[in-house]
Amino acid sequence: MTERKQAWSMRRALAGIVAGAAALALAAGGALAQGAKPKVSIAVGGAACLCYLPTVLAKQLGEYEKAGLDVELINFKGGSQALQAVIGGSADVVSGYFDHCVNLAAKNQALQAFVTYDRFPGLVLAVSPQHGNAIKSIKDLKDKKVGVSAPGSSTDFFLKYLLKKNGVDPASVAVIGVGLDATAVAAMEHGKVEAAVMLDPAVTLLQGKFKDLRILADTRTQKDTLDMFGGEYPGGSLYTRLDWIEKHPKETQMLANAMVATLKWIHSHTAEEIMAKMPDEFVGPDKGLYLAALKNTIPMYSQTGLMDPKGAQAVLAVFSQSSPEVAKANIDVSKTYTNKFVEQAMKGM
Repeated sequence: MTERKQAWSMRRALAGIVAGAAALALAAGGALAQGAKPKVSIAVGGAACLCYLPTVLAKQLGEYEKAGLDVELINFKGGSQALQAVIGGSADVVSGYFDHCVNLAAKNQALQAFVTYDRFPGLVLAVSPQHGNAIKSIKDLKDKKVGVSAPGSSTDFFLKYLLKKNGVDPASVAVIGVGLDATAVAAMEHGKVEAAVMLDPAVTLLQGKFKDLRILADTRTQKDTLDMFGGEYPGGSLYTRLDWIEKHPKETQMLANAMVATLKWIHSHTAEEIMAKMPDEFVGPDKGLYLAALKNTIPMYSQTGLMDPKGAQAVLAVFSQSSPEVAKANIDVSKTYTNKFVEQAMKGM
């Protein structure tokens, strides 16, 4: 073979190798692209609160990954801050209370819940141990400082509803943001507020320390919720802007699949097994009290993830009493939620 022929042959062989390598690289890149999971960020209005446990547990169980998503949970002090993150575009979805969807509808902001994991709200209005003798009813809260997770959150809405219902002008009560977990317990213990709207596990932890803790209102059980609102009152849900759902139907369905699977897991396992899956920093040092709080809370979790239309109407009715803006608005509450993603998820179970 001549030198010229040898050189040509080597160049052709080298070109073949390069082309083959490029094809392999392209194929590998395509495989990586196909294997990459869509990223979704969920803003949680107080991740340690048991009212939001299904959202955190889904991450702990790997259900988001199984559904095909890469989910980031972003923790906020209260539901109002989580909501602002989604409205501002720094998070995709809120894990928070459904009532925000109704409240924002009065301001022509289209939000929609697509999974409802709490059948009732679990909100408790308790009196600080230092003020138990002075405050014996909701009427005694006039001119007092009352803690909520964050101003504008569902805890704040609940407080204003109770005050109006009991003839107290909400403007006469100083609302203080105290968070939902250890910060709320500390504010109550040290008398920084005279009362507070709290949720478990904080309520049970406080009751464990102060056996005579005065409770003014309690919605941790179905009976208490029915007595207060006249029906089931949906609490925690996954909701977001309607335009996000319309642009991301696949991701919305994947989130619904993960949450429905998680709710099914909750109701087929013991409280001890559920606690074992939760992050240590959420359980805290007193596992016994956390377990007691969890056992009290489990009946609150939906078994399906479906929104009860009567429950949605109950939220609208409550807000119509406590918010003049909602009362004046002609809100079609059926547009503030959808069950289609959960119904589809249930078909695949």
